[in-house]
Amino acid sequence: MGMYDRILVPTDGSDGVERAVRHAVDLAVQHGATVHALYVVNSASYAGMPMESSWEGIDEMLRGDAEDAVSLVEALGDDYEVPVETAVIDGSPSAEIVRYAEANDCDLIVMGTHGRGGIDRLLLGSVAEKVVRGSSVPVLTVRVTDAT
Repeated sequence: MGMYDRILVPTDGSDGVERAVRHAVDLAVQHGATVHALYVVNSASYAGMPMESSWEGIDEMLRGDAEDAVSLVEALGDDYEVPVETAVIDGSPSAEIVRYAEANDCDLIVMGTHGRGGIDRLLLGSVAEKVVRGSSVPVLTVRVTDAT
């Protein structure tokens, strides 16, 4: 076994984050590691929506995005014969990333410094910062850019 056995890569499914995912898979190849692909559905950010809004429709859309995002990591892992475990969970992204890494004995978290554009870009940037500050597991940040 290598230095890393379990590498966590949080993903939001954006094109920019693919760079971090590729980095995680490359490290997994070098170390004979398993990649854990995690998507955190930040349902709290939708809590202020009026009840008339179709929460079920939004929830279905978010879950579909989540499954697509972790499936892309799985497909990349398959290309390089890297085992990938996937998880979709609800909660605060930074807290859940740290909790997942610690609960699953991950040796490294590889994450992008930001994902989507606009305000989501700023929010994910703060997620990376919070993970770096709060994690007992080493964090490797990969600067990513949005696809245009």
